[in-house]
Formats: sequence, C-alpha cells, structure tokens
Amino acid sequence: MSSSAPLAPPAIDLRRAKYLAELAQGTERFHAPRRDSCPWCGGRRLRTRLTAPDVIQRKPGTFTLDECEDCAHVFQNPGLSLEGTAFYHRDRELYERPPCRRRNRERVRAMLHIPEPESWLDVGTGDGDFPATAQELLPYTSFDGTDPTPRVLRARASERVEEAYVGRLSSPGLLAHLRSRYDVVSVFHHLEQSPSPREDLRAAIAALRPGGHLVLELTNPHSTFAALLGKWWPGHAQPRQVHLIPLPNVHQVLESHNCTILTTDKATPHTPTDLGTAATRALARALPAPDTPWRVTPPTLLQHTTRAALTPATIPVRLMATALDHTLAPLLRRTGFSNAYRVIARKNPVP
Repeated sequence: MSSSAPLAPPAIDLRRAKYLAELAQGTERFHAPRRDSCPWCGGRRLRTRLTAPDVIQRKPGTFTLDECEDCAHVFQNPGLSLEGTAFYHRDRELYERPPCRRRNRERVRAMLHIPEPESWLDVGTGDGDFPATAQELLPYTSFDGTDPTPRVLRARASERVEEAYVGRLSSPGLLAHLRSRYDVVSVFHHLEQSPSPREDLRAAIAALRPGGHLVLELTNPHSTFAALLGKWWPGHAQPRQVHLIPLPNVHQVLESHNCTILTTDKATPHTPTDLGTAATRALARALPAPDTPWRVTPPTLLQHTTRAALTPATIPVRLMATALDHTLAPLLRRTGFSNAYRVIARKNPVP
C-alpha cells in the first residue's frame, strides 16, 4: 500500500491578517483631532459639505468634508492620522487608473508656447506616467519626479525620470536640495491629496528658477456636478480627496509669491468621467460587498451568488452614463459643470 504525502497547511493570507488585526483595535485612531478653523485661511465659519463612506475600496469608516464660508476651501475634517493614511491608502493602486497618454500629451502641449525647458520637476509623479509621455514631445528636457511613496523609485528604475525623490516637496531637507533648480514644475491633481496643500504649493514655487514656469491642475470644487452627484462625484472621492481648493485661493498664493498668472483654463482639463464614475460607484455600493482583505466576515454563498448575478445587469447603465459623459463633454467643459482647472504661472525675477 502506498502512503500519501501529508497535506500542506493552508496558506495564510497575510494581507487579510494584517487588516483584521488593525480593525480589531477600532477605527477611531485613524482620524486626527477635528479642526475648528480652516487650514487655508484660518477662518472659523465652517459648514459640513457632505459625509460619505469609503466609496472606492469600501473600507470601514465615515468621512466628512467641511467648507470654509470665508474662503470656500473644502477639506476633510477630521483628517486622517498617520495610521489612517497608511490604512486607507494601502492597496489604492489596485483601484487607480493613471491619466491616459492623450491627456498627458495635452498637458505638455499647453506648455509648448515657452522655450523647451532644460529641467522639469513633476510633483506627485507616482510611477512617472506623465514624464514618460512628456519625453516624447520634449526629448531634450531632463525630467525629475517627487512622490510621497516609493513608486517614484520604480519610475527612475524604468528611466521615466532621471532623479527620484521620495517625500513631500515641502519637507525642509528636500526643498533645500531642490530650491531654484527647475525651469518648469508641474503639479497635476496632487494638492488635493496633500495634508498641507498650501505649503506644497509654496514649495513648488520655491523649486522654480526665476523666470521658470509652474503648471497646476486641480479639481474644481464649484463644479455643478459636485452638488448633483454628492458623495458619488469623483471629485469628492473619500477618503482620497483631502482638500478641494477654489481657483481664487490658488491665484492669491501665486500672486503673493511674485508669480504672474499667464493662463487659467477651466475647459480643457475637464475629464468626462463624472456620470460614469458616479454610476459605477453607486451601483457597486448597492450590490453585496465583494470579499476583500479588509472585510471582517467573508461573504455568504447567497451574497456571492447575488453579486455575480446582478453585476452584469449594471453594465447597460454604466455604459449609458459613460456615453453621456463623452457626448456632453464639449458643452459641459465650457460651463459650470467643468470638473477641473489648470493654471500656468511664471515666477518673476526678484527686482
């Protein structure tokens, strides 16, 4: 009689074990103390704009966006603690889509009216998708990148950037190293996710040489879609979007730091994803939650079967919403529905 080999013990899902151990300690520690003043202007007249769950990964927790009635700055209140940031941002790359090459090429074309720069810093570059595309149109420009995560090191390893810096640009050591070094600094939808966007904006200006150019792209908190779609609007996406900064606030900082605003564009940066993304997230929320590493109890067979059966039925709705986004985009981008804006400014030489 042949003897069979002993069965191997089941593999341990280390990701699930880590998530469950963190959740067992409660989620209160994931939030910093609540603010009673605006982080942008210091005003104390705050009102709640919305309260929402994690609409992207469906991790446990509820988040609030407050709006300052003095300067209209919108911010997460309370914000995330260091532990909360690590918890809610973990595995986020699985749910992110980098900007398409067409959008990145359009961003570069917006800067072709200036002489080709020798050096360009992309702040919040992630895996370096923008520099990789920009090099096709600006082959003689040297691109560097910063990012709060080690993803920027992958960008350097794949030669998408020449120099990679892990951390926030406004950190004293990094800013001291990069001060007055670049002809162009780009910040594309990074300030919304920064814990201190005003400091990071000032740092971006400081990294420019006199006469250098700053190009910013940000979510428009005054988009009509924000009011219509509420927590499902991509610009509100909690807990990712920590700050939503009105255009006048950006202008004020630039002008107070010796910069001349060259162009402000509310039309071209509009991304036609509002209805499609909102429909996808709302429908996903209506279905039984999938089995994820942060789910405390695995889905039952009935929940799993129900989700599998109903998901195909949501496809026509999602496709129709996406089609509407693209069909209406030429009109919406020139109205109050535009969901983003771009500012290009020049840092003036010191007299």
